[in-house]
Amino acid sequence: MLESHVRKNAFSMPFSSPAFTCGPYRFINREYLVVSYETDIDALREIVPEPLEVRDPIVNFEFMRMPDSTGFGDYTEAGQVIPVHYDGKQGNYVHAMYLDSEAPIAGGREIWGFPKKLGSPVLVVAGDTLLGTLDYGPVRLATATMGFKHSATDPAVLQQALSAPNYLLKVIPHVDGSPRICELVEYHTTEVTVKGSWTGPAALDLHPHALAPVTRLPVRRVVSAQHFVTDLTLALGTVVHEY
Repeated sequence: MLESHVRKNAFSMPFSSPAFTCGPYRFINREYLVVSYETDIDALREIVPEPLEVRDPIVNFEFMRMPDSTGFGDYTEAGQVIPVHYDGKQGNYVHAMYLDSEAPIAGGREIWGFPKKLGSPVLVVAGDTLLGTLDYGPVRLATATMGFKHSATDPAVLQQALSAPNYLLKVIPHVDGSPRICELVEYHTTEVTVKGSWTGPAALDLHPHALAPVTRLPVRRVVSAQHFVTDLTLALGTVVHEY
């Protein structure tokens, strides 16, 4: 194999059969359950890296059902996202994500730096309740419940929120174990179509695990909850800070 062929075709690992395909990455009927809760602001400040700034003690625990995603297929994801400020803009720092498919785990980590690990999230309708659960191995990490479509919300407000920047701490080690890449990445969702959005009463229960420490950001009070369905494109990222 010629060096020129390697340079032209190198995209992902393994080289001979990459774990995921090239983008763009389009999602159809992507369904969310997002429970916003109040936590300890000191715990948030220990977790969120500079130069991002935490102003409020709020965490969003998100469950995402993705039945139709280009290249990634059909999978479910759940985890914690933290509202932050950077460079005069309000956005979101993705702290931890757990999902059930290899392709989006590999692609999310390698391209953008998403903090993805293997887990078993589920988002279903159970009678009159929207139910999200997250397991790590045999251990239940999170259970979220919301009254199913109790009240419709304004899609325009959600559309604006989904246009906010999102931030990731991307780390790729060198062969000696030191960080070869350590950078803050900004990315956006684009071409967003909100197909429906609702709110209702909600609850969230988190459980400790040594390797999936969701309770490091404990639930003090549930603030609000949202259920919505969208089509969107996951755009590629931009490096905004080098560590």
